[in-house]
Amino acid sequence: MNAIFDKYYKKYDAWYDKHKFAFLSEIEAIRKVLPHDGKGLEIGVGTGRFAAALGITMGIDPSHRMLEIAQERGVNVRFGFGEDIPFLNEAFDYVAVIITLCFLDDPIKVLKEAYRVLTKQGRIIIGIVDRESFLGKYYRRKKSAFYKQAKFFSVKEVANLLKKTGFGPFSYYQTISILPEKMISVEKPKRGFGKGGFIVISAKKNPWKEKG
Repeated sequence: MNAIFDKYYKKYDAWYDKHKFAFLSEIEAIRKVLPHDGKGLEIGVGTGRFAAALGITMGIDPSHRMLEIAQERGVNVRFGFGEDIPFLNEAFDYVAVIITLCFLDDPIKVLKEAYRVLTKQGRIIIGIVDRESFLGKYYRRKKSAFYKQAKFFSVKEVANLLKKTGFGPFSYYQTISILPEKMISVEKPKRGFGKGGFIVISAKKNPWKEKG
């Protein structure tokens, strides 16, 4: 998977310019749950599009070429994998995993690592293309260079993964109600899920809950 992102990093980054209203709609949905202060980390920072727009100062990614672009966008980056985050315990106030979840070999291990590096009242923010949405079904049919190897998750599946790793309760926001290429304006995010293609799931670390 890393080889694909290294090979097509320019194509990946160009998507956000070509579909700017979809990207900006996703940003607005994430902002609904993003802490106003504190130290943040994005796992799978890629080219830094989200981190730079959201003010997330630190990111890790296993693609050197993508990290170079993220660094140019002002993000502090480090080569690394979500399964083995190169930071100490309780180093961050919040952790973002945006789109990345569907490309992970071991999502549970990544979420456990996110739990480890979060402060006791830290927050995790997950952004996904909902497998059960119109957009998830579209991408699964389309089989792009990136998504043909992805494992899409439903919102309930992500919530279950988060529960197993000690997170909760949850809040949800949704956006993108039509195909990204047809969008002509930024969509206002709405609470819940079931209608939007892009879903943001947020939860706090519960340090007293035994993790599965």
